[in-house]
Amino acid sequence: MRKLVVMLLALSPAALAQERKVEPTWLSRDVSAIHEHATDFSSAACHYMPIFGEGDPEAKLPRSVARFGQLTIDPHGECPSVSYPRQEELFFVLEGSGTLHYGDEVHPLATNDFTYIAPTMVHSVANTSDHPFKLVVSTIKIPVEKQLSHPPKLPDVANLSELQEQTVGGHPTSVLYKLLIGPRTSKRDRINAGYQLTDFFLMDFAPGGTNFPHHHEISEEIYLVLDGKGKMAAGSGMDGVEGLHAAKAGDAYYFRTNCTVGFYNENTPGAKAHILALRVYVPMPKNDE
Repeated sequence: MRKLVVMLLALSPAALAQERKVEPTWLSRDVSAIHEHATDFSSAACHYMPIFGEGDPEAKLPRSVARFGQLTIDPHGECPSVSYPRQEELFFVLEGSGTLHYGDEVHPLATNDFTYIAPTMVHSVANTSDHPFKLVVSTIKIPVEKQLSHPPKLPDVANLSELQEQTVGGHPTSVLYKLLIGPRTSKRDRINAGYQLTDFFLMDFAPGGTNFPHHHEISEEIYLVLDGKGKMAAGSGMDGVEGLHAAKAGDAYYFRTNCTVGFYNENTPGAKAHILALRVYVPMPKNDE
């Protein structure tokens, strides 16, 4: 017995404690450092870089976002057709031009175009130019309890140039919004079609502008910095604002439910910043474990 006690005392507290990894409340990624990951819609000419979700080291952390990443299609290349029974998909064209194949329809896509792909619809994208075609792709899981309606026969493709910038209640006027895609129960966005989607939008920050740190109790959110630089509020200290991190063009941040989220643009003359943002409902757990 004495020998056993001595052995136990020799063990460190860490060795005695049961190890359990705590999931982070937020993630950040430098898109330029991400490696290609094979998916069902990738090919020798269709390259997917996972930012969050499938293919990322912390793939299980997003609850409703299955994939959020960048798709690059080689000149005159194309991606395989896919269809998701209970997932909705968003495309935003970062650079170049190509085509969206949606069922039997073919629609042109150009820089700053965006569109919504309904669940069950067979779709693919192709590059029709001599230059790379780059898109942001986001796939969102739809809970089984949500009833699906018949998908539209034609996709709604729109462009940022069609939208007027506007303020949004609860946020200062130093950031203006373009509301791209929202839920099917809403009428405020350019495309209102989502099931689990809350908002897909673009933020335009004035020099020194901010959207103020805030929380979303039932949504997870992703920010992709398209241009500019500043400080990202992610996590927090006692004042809810202390968790500030450097952010530049090409950086992406993921925020869990109730995590502090916000952005402070660089405060120098002429400093502008644009952030593409995605917010998605997260089903609440039935217990507190």
